[in-house]
Amino acid sequence: VQLQASGGGLVQAGDPLTLSCTASRRTSSNNAMGWFRQAPGKERTFVATISWNGGSTFYADSVKGRFTISRDNSKGTVYLQMNNLKSEDTAVYYCAVHRSAVGGSNTQDYRYWGQGTQVTVSS
Repeated sequence: VQLQASGGGLVQAGDPLTLSCTASRRTSSNNAMGWFRQAPGKERTFVATISWNGGSTFYADSVKGRFTISRDNSKGTVYLQMNNLKSEDTAVYYCAVHRSAVGGSNTQDYRYWGQGTQVTVSS
């Protein structure tokens, strides 16, 4: 499974931005998916996860209330809608396919990773 993330860019603080991640095969439709991010010099951290059918979502505390994860299995695509962006949201954002249908926040439980898309928020 190959994942193609897109939608990153340079925005100002307070602006919205939506990331997309499309899988090369529909295998991902049976699996939970997630978004992670990695800021320069820091470890990759969990952002959000969504179950295989979109019925369950979970967010990192730092983005709760501002970010929304969703998916369209007919398109093999997962989205991350980001509102009220802050400078601390600046990072490379990665999408990934979870090993299970439920999802989670543990990086080691994700089996396929996209190449990442850069999000830069200027204050």
